[in-house]
Amino acid sequence: MAFDYKKEYKEFYMPKNKPGIVDIPKMNYIAVRGKGNPNEENGEYKNSIGLLYGIAFTIKMSYKGTHKIEGFFEYVVPPLEGLWWQENTEGLDYARKEDMHFISMIRLPDFVTKEDFEWAVQEATKKKKQDFSRVKFFTYDEGTCVQCMHIGSYDDEPATVDLMHDYMKANGYELDITDTRYHHEIYLSDPRRCDVSRLKTVVRHPIKKIE
Repeated sequence: MAFDYKKEYKEFYMPKNKPGIVDIPKMNYIAVRGKGNPNEENGEYKNSIGLLYGIAFTIKMSYKGTHKIEGFFEYVVPPLEGLWWQENTEGLDYARKEDMHFISMIRLPDFVTKEDFEWAVQEATKKKKQDFSRVKFFTYDEGTCVQCMHIGSYDDEPATVDLMHDYMKANGYELDITDTRYHHEIYLSDPRRCDVSRLKTVVRHPIKKIE
């Protein structure tokens, strides 16, 4: 049975639809940075997703080829995630999607080294005849966060964020979004195959104890 990060680490990927506080360890990802409206058909965001999955599946299927990754075990590719921000804006203004910056990313198993990642970029470039140079090896040390499962449209997230912030304050924390700690979303549903009202998204914000 392939290892499934969502099932093995439910505290990170399957929180309840009420806020909770969680400590997130340092993790490695494949990541693509960009800017623009995520709904734009041929925009940077949608293109980034194709690039990420190209590398993610090259690594996942590596055991069938000649490149052997030390410590490899079969696993389910973890869900797509996104870090989001807008310049000179506190929080996110969902009416200004064209101003959104993002780091689109997929978690890497711990056994994947930077060298394995670089092999995968070369391998995918050769096999798919596509430029994967925008995909980077990215380490994110997220730390203490408040998070909640959001069910429904992405545009309705502000209501969930309000609940998270109320919970955070009630427990002695304040928001700690900086230029290295971001609004974070984990996408558990495929919007192409799921009704908008049932979309499941983990929303996570970095926090710190009030001094």
